Amino acid sequence: MKTLLSMCVGVLGLALNVAHGASGADSYNLVEKGRYLTTLGDCAACHTLPGKPAFSGGVVLDTPFGKLLGANITPDPVSGIGRWSFDDFQNAMSKGHGLDGKRLYGAMPFTAYTKVTVRDNQAIWAYLQTLDAVSNPVETNQLPFPFNVRTSLIGWNLINFEQGEFKADPKKSEQWNRGAYLVEGLGHCGTCHTPKNLIGGDKNDQFLTGSNLQGWVAPNITADSHSGIGSWTEDDIVKYLKTGANRFDIASGPMAEEVDHSSQHWKDDDLMAVAVFLKDGAKPTNPPKALAATDAAMVAGKAIYADRCSACHVGNGEGAENLFPKLAMAPLVNNDDASSLIRVVLTGSRAGATDAAPTAPAMPSLGGTLTDDNVASVLTYVRNSWGNAAPAVSSADVKALREQLQPK
Repeated sequence: MKTLLSMCVGVLGLALNVAHGASGADSYNLVEKGRYLTTLGDCAACHTLPGKPAFSGGVVLDTPFGKLLGANITPDPVSGIGRWSFDDFQNAMSKGHGLDGKRLYGAMPFTAYTKVTVRDNQAIWAYLQTLDAVSNPVETNQLPFPFNVRTSLIGWNLINFEQGEFKADPKKSEQWNRGAYLVEGLGHCGTCHTPKNLIGGDKNDQFLTGSNLQGWVAPNITADSHSGIGSWTEDDIVKYLKTGANRFDIASGPMAEEVDHSSQHWKDDDLMAVAVFLKDGAKPTNPPKALAATDAAMVAGKAIYADRCSACHVGNGEGAENLFPKLAMAPLVNNDDASSLIRVVLTGSRAGATDAAPTAPAMPSLGGTLTDDNVASVLTYVRNSWGNAAPAVSSADVKALREQLQPK
């Protein structure tokens, strides 16, 4: 049930729209557009805790520098954004400045949101005003000294931030530009899929080529045919984002959450626009040479694979579409960083369930029955078989991640 305050805010917002000549239908359409854009941007991922009121904040964001918490962005005037004006919200989205000019950390991806148009921000703002006002004080800055000193962000922004709305490329199609707008802007795909520099900024010259976040690899999603998604068709990309699975892969970890909360709800036209953009710019690649089949790790890994993996992923690594991921010539398998593969073998994984694909297949945990050497060998074998070619995995890599994943 809405609080009296949130109801008043909503009525006031409608009154202001009417005062400026907007009809009730126009106001409704603006709010519904904002609802969609908020879903498109997956705002719930950082601002909604499971089981808690929508957008009331408190989600812990682990960064290499410490913890930040997602803010309360409901219309509560004390702990939320009830005292903000639209101009304040626009400044947060386009400049990374909160109320009274307080600088925001890059975990709030304003480096991408700066590309969002004012008109789209107005729709998001209109939707946020209709939320229940939830009293939930959140101390967003949990970073240790000196990272908790916000004045340091002046220098960070000089190095990592370029303000400005998205500019369409007149040489590209309207569909391509829509895809670019979504990927680079509100979809903020680069926040996870672009490598980071030492101070946490995006290496934009390596846009979407993959990154490691919290022990998961956000893979290369460029059109690279070896370590990227160059072998995927546009329909493959759409299907993956809509259902969480396609003939090549099944979403797991943070990506499964993204599909669940966001991309499964996107309009088909927007999904296809993203696919068109991601498939553009494919270039010939020079993949590395695979390890020889006679290598000791390959021999040991082949035996382990036949015993523990082939029942689901089959002998040639082709898997079973929509149930067990394809390992042959798979982007994640060919990534230089094997962290996600090690993690899934050690702890298991469950794919996300979506409206279009309600079955959520699972990978069992093998960490209790395979040694560090076993895991390293089988993954080295997988990463250098059936057309794959990637660096060998060491037992030290496995040991380090196993220790990292132990309950604290």
